[in-house]
Amino acid sequence: MAYFMVVLLDDNRMGKIKGTELEDKIQYMFGGELRCLNVEVSEELKGKILQEFDTARVDSRGAITDVPVAFMRELFNQVAEKKSLGLEVVEGVLAKVNEIKEMAAKESEYLPPPDIEV
Repeated sequence: MAYFMVVLLDDNRMGKIKGTELEDKIQYMFGGELRCLNVEVSEELKGKILQEFDTARVDSRGAITDVPVAFMRELFNQVAEKKSLGLEVVEGVLAKVNEIKEMAAKESEYLPPPDIEV
């Protein structure tokens, strides 16, 4: 089974990938109301994610969900930096797993509002 992670795209994130090949890979959800990118995840990496994060799960589509917000934030950062949706993106996130867990612990105490640039 193929696995993936959904990275939602707001206007700010769209601006960071504008003009790259990633624009051609944007998918739409809920009748075009949400834009997203699907990041590929191997069986091995899926296992590592599920092992590292207790809340993570795989839904019926094969999407890995319920990871900390800090994980998803870093996932987008890796996508934007590497200009890719391949396995190297998830490997880059997992290389920072300790840092992500620290941020995730703070999330459970207080989930900060998103950064909004005006």
